[in-house]
Amino acid sequence: MESCYCIEPQFPADELLMNYQYISDFFIALAYFSIPLELIYFVKKSAVFPYRWVLVQFGAFIVLCGATHLINLWTFNAHTRTVAIVMTTAKALTALVSCVTALMLVHIIPDLLSVKTRELFLKNKAAELDREMGLIRTQEETGRHVRMLTHEIRSTLDRHTILRTTLVELGRTLALEECALWMPTRTGLELQLSYTLRHQSPVEFTVPTHLPVINKVFSTNHAVKISPNSPVARLRPLAGKYMPGEVVAVRVPLLHLSNFQINDWPELPSKCYALMVLMLPSNSARQWHAHELELVEVVADQVAVALSHAAILEESMKARDLLIVQNVDLDRARREAETAIRARNDFLAVMNHEMRTPMHAIIALSSLLQETILTPEQRLMVETILKSSNLLATLINDVLDLSRLEDGSFQLDRRTFKLHALFREVLNLIKPIVSVKKLSISLNLEPDLPEYAVGDDKRLMQIILNIVGNAVKFSKEGSISIMAFIAKLYSLQDPRAPDFFPVPSDGHFYLHVQVRDSGSGINPLDLPKLFTKFRNCQSPEARNSGGCGLGLAICKRFVNLMEGHIWIESEGLGKGCTANFIVKLGIPEQPNDSRLPLVPKVPANHGPSSFPGLKVLIVDDNGVSRMVTKGLLLHLRCNVTAVSTGDECLRAISNEHKVVFMDVPLPGLDGYEVALRIRERFTKRHERPLVVALTGNTDRVTKENCMRVGMDGVVLKPVSVDKMRVVLSELLEHGVLFEYQ
Repeated sequence: MESCYCIEPQFPADELLMNYQYISDFFIALAYFSIPLELIYFVKKSAVFPYRWVLVQFGAFIVLCGATHLINLWTFNAHTRTVAIVMTTAKALTALVSCVTALMLVHIIPDLLSVKTRELFLKNKAAELDREMGLIRTQEETGRHVRMLTHEIRSTLDRHTILRTTLVELGRTLALEECALWMPTRTGLELQLSYTLRHQSPVEFTVPTHLPVINKVFSTNHAVKISPNSPVARLRPLAGKYMPGEVVAVRVPLLHLSNFQINDWPELPSKCYALMVLMLPSNSARQWHAHELELVEVVADQVAVALSHAAILEESMKARDLLIVQNVDLDRARREAETAIRARNDFLAVMNHEMRTPMHAIIALSSLLQETILTPEQRLMVETILKSSNLLATLINDVLDLSRLEDGSFQLDRRTFKLHALFREVLNLIKPIVSVKKLSISLNLEPDLPEYAVGDDKRLMQIILNIVGNAVKFSKEGSISIMAFIAKLYSLQDPRAPDFFPVPSDGHFYLHVQVRDSGSGINPLDLPKLFTKFRNCQSPEARNSGGCGLGLAICKRFVNLMEGHIWIESEGLGKGCTANFIVKLGIPEQPNDSRLPLVPKVPANHGPSSFPGLKVLIVDDNGVSRMVTKGLLLHLRCNVTAVSTGDECLRAISNEHKVVFMDVPLPGLDGYEVALRIRERFTKRHERPLVVALTGNTDRVTKENCMRVGMDGVVLKPVSVDKMRVVLSELLEHGVLFEYQ
């Protein structure tokens, strides 16, 4: 059932007002409908808006309000009940939505207020970040200035330039009116104005270091603001009315002051500081900022480091100059020493040759005279001459050995040799003297001692002969025993030889030789002096036996070269001695008897006593030596031809000559050239005579040169009848004989 309700206006209104309301409702409705469209556009474009559902409610409220005003357009005229129902529904919904929206706003407003609070907090944070960025930029600027100043300061290592550059760069960077550096005086009790920015040569006035302002600055490593009226800040006289600028002072550590002395500063053991004073321009409102103070502190530290580097460099330069001077002196001393050594060696070589020539004459003629018929008194005199001559020849050999050992030119001649045969040879050599003194001598070689060894057999034999000879010389009665064995590893360490470090290996062994005698003995207090050259520690009666104190000194040096150790034991005078030495020898891989060198021999009773008809050629430019050698050979019934030059030798030699004795230094062609021409002339070995160098030169070069040119032997002057007999026997039997000094 439909019914029509007519709403009568409560108050009559004229038509004009109704038209205005009608138009207003229309535009209000239009405006309400446009607002949701704008809200929809806003929500769509704003992806992070947190309250979209509130906007939806608000949009619904606006739409309903607009719909209410739009429906109200039909109420100005007569309308149906449907319009009234629609109008009522719209208003009811509008009221509901408005209430819900109002309630929701009660919860939204605190959130909106908190958002506002966050916004304010973010603004504060942004402002704080801006300040920090400003500080960072300031620090970067400060760092840039520090790097620039550091580069300028360290561009030189001259301390005066460092200090001057520091003041100039600080004044330019900080726009200072004045900058000064106060340095400690000689006593360290005052500070002296040494450098200023505006004056190249500042007035040198001083202030005491005990002032409170100075103590305040020196007590901290930070820059300190000081009064412009303090003594260290009055850098120029007051003139006119002006306000002085702010002044700061900072200490500058003087590192390594002992090496950093200016104007003869003393060495101060305690820490010492210089004072740097910086003044801002006068009549300005400028003040010191934190970053500027930090810059000043950093620069002060950099100056300290640069000064320390400069001091170290200065000390290094002084040390270098001193080292250069010392090196020059050492080089000059080395050259002088080398010149002296060469002169000494040349002198010894000449003296050796010149002394051996007359010694050759004395020993040769004495040995010839000894084989003639003599009265007992004459024979005693001849034997004394021979004994003294042999002692003098031994002294010459010892001096030459010692000279080469001390200047380092001596080298061992290592080769494979028969070790057992060497000891038997020593025994054969010493037996005649032992039998004369009616002593007994024994040789004991342990079964494990190798038959062959590698080393310098000549020097080893010289050591053994010297020690055994001393035992025989200083023993009037009793016995002498020689023992040789391989030293065990546990027995090698000796507290008396801290520098002896034996190193066992498969290819080497240590030979221990012990010589025990029952002779005169030695005072235990004199044992350390035995190996000192020219010292004789035997008893007074034993000193009559001769000797100059070189034998043991030379033996010790030979043993050291063989990586060994030598010592002597004695319980006292009259109780005999025991001499021990250890040397390092090699073990040969495959010894070959035919290739082993011959041990040089001395007079023996075996072999022919004469050589009748043996043609021998003598080449010697010294008339006395030539005559003496010829006499020796004639005594041995040789057919002798003697010449004085190499050319005469080449003219006189023939294939009938069996032996040629030739001195090395000759006028014209020397002995080496003559030997080469003889080998060229006689190409067949059986037709060529044996060429032997009979010389007084004992150096290794002479021996090597003789072997190089193909000589068959080297015999050293002086030569006695017995020695010449043995030399000829060895040459004719083996075809070669090289005698070593």
